[in-house]
Order: sequence, then structure tokens, then C-alpha cells
Amino acid sequence: IRLINGPHGCSGRVEVYYNGQWGTVCDDGWDMNDAAVVCREMGCGRVVSAPHSAYFGQGSGQILMDNVGCSGSESTLTNCSHIGFYRHNCGHSEDAGVICSDLRLVNGLNKCSGRVEVYYNGQWGTVCDHNWDVNDAVVVCREMGCGRAVSATHSAHFGQGSGQIFLDDVGCYGPEGTLKYCPHEQQHNCSHGEDAGVICSTVTGLRLVNGNDSCSGRVEVYNNGQWGTVCDNDWDINDGEVVCGEMRCGRAVSVLHSAHFGQGREPILLDNVGCSGNESSLSNCSHDGFGKHNCSHREDAGVICSGKEKLLYNS
Repeated sequence: IRLINGPHGCSGRVEVYYNGQWGTVCDDGWDMNDAAVVCREMGCGRVVSAPHSAYFGQGSGQILMDNVGCSGSESTLTNCSHIGFYRHNCGHSEDAGVICSDLRLVNGLNKCSGRVEVYYNGQWGTVCDHNWDVNDAVVVCREMGCGRAVSATHSAHFGQGSGQIFLDDVGCYGPEGTLKYCPHEQQHNCSHGEDAGVICSTVTGLRLVNGNDSCSGRVEVYNNGQWGTVCDNDWDINDGEVVCGEMRCGRAVSVLHSAHFGQGREPILLDNVGCSGNESSLSNCSHDGFGKHNCSHREDAGVICSGKEKLLYNS
């Protein structure tokens, strides 16, 4: 597999090698699960997006795959279901692409902590901890889709890396969108005993999508850097009450099943949710575990709440 025409080695038009030739992948059914497999196969960081419509330009030659359907756990794209090599109903205007992060966290307790490594010129390398501080960690945590920066670690707290040390004297202000936009030195006088790391909070969140207002819609939760939907198995008014309360949207008027607000495209993150109705957050309710389900997006859950709560202030 290779990525073509991207700004760095971890993004671009997806091309696969089969039967002695390179060819493209059609974007029919192309989603984040497919892109996640590509990012893993390429040795890149987490998937950021799965662009369609020849976002990275049109390829030439054969279109080798169509209707790719990865679960997200496959080791290679060719192990995912598809309708067969060379079989498609596409033009190159539908060439699929991926954008993977060129940043990763290694040896941490979860996806939101670890030694900071950046991808450059075809290889991963570390960051020296000279001047490494919480502003740098804020940028890394944001780029990784994690919560707030808890700590900026020094002295190879998460173990020593190997290979190149790519960045030194990083000086982020905090609002930068990616670590590589922060001031830094590419020359260094460091050893891997000075590899920098971060600890970010793992964040959960909630949003309502495709509703008539901000208090109705398909329920989506945020966990470990990604948004995903909720399956409607056992979805009831108690679950709706918790969602409406968490969204500060009053009481639950109704709970919707069978993708009433349209089918989502992100992973399905929760199934068999069982709230009592008194929980402060949907993620505090019982469920099968993040990412565990036996559902399709035809079963995406939704809610209609009474409306935004009015806050009263005493003068």
C-alpha cells in the first residue's frame, strides 16, 4: 500500500499493489474504519479523516478495489471485504484517500499518554525535552484528540526511543493546530535519555446530530479521540433523560430508534446502554464497553428533549 500526493507520508490518495501493478481504491462505502486500517498498515498515527472524491487528485491506471468494508481491526486493507479486484463502477474522480496523524504517543497507559514521536521523511523519531512544557503538551493533546494536558514529562519517562531525534527546543504557545507548527530546532544536542512525553486526560463527550435544534438528534459520544454513535438496543426514556440532562436540554420528550435522525458514519461506540435516569453522564450508565456491539448504523439511537434550560440569576 502507498499514499500519493499528500503533504506528508501519512496522508494521500490510497493505492494498492496487486498482480504487478499499482491502482486506486474507489470511495464507495469508504469510511473511518477503512482509513484506520490504512493508517495502521502504513505505520502512521491515528486516523484523522477518510476523504472522498479524489481529494488528493485523480490517479491513473486501474481502479483495483471498490466497496471496501473494514471492521477496523484488520492488519492490511486487502484483508477487508470488497467486491473483488478490478470490479467496480467508479471513475478516478471517486479515488479514496486518508489523512493519518504524523504524531503518536508510545508506551503510555492509554492512547492519551506516552512518549511523543513524530513522523518525518519515512520514519518515526522522538522529541527532546529541552524547554518542553505544558504549552507543548496542550498542542499534542489537542492534536491527538485527547482531553486537557495533565503533564509534560521529561527524561524518557515513558522509556527511551530509538532512531532519530527530530525536534529540540520546541516552543509552542498553545493554540497551534499541530506540533510541527510550533517553533523548534531540527538540530539537537540530546540523547534518548531526554525523550519528551505527555499525559493527557482521556475525555468523553456528547452531542446531538441532525436534529431540528440543538436539543434533538442522533446521539453521539466522544471517547479516546473519536466520535461514534449509540446502538438502540434497550434504548429507553431513562437513557434519554440522562442525555437531555447532560446536554442541559430539559426533560426527555421521546427516545428514537432505527436511525430516526439518519445513519451515522463514525464507529458504533455504545450498545445495551442501561441508565437508571439519575446519572450525570451517559458514559456513567451501564453498557457493554466502548466499541463492543452487534449493531449496524440502521440502529442508531436518538433523542428529543424539551429544550434548553433557562439559567436564573438572583440580582
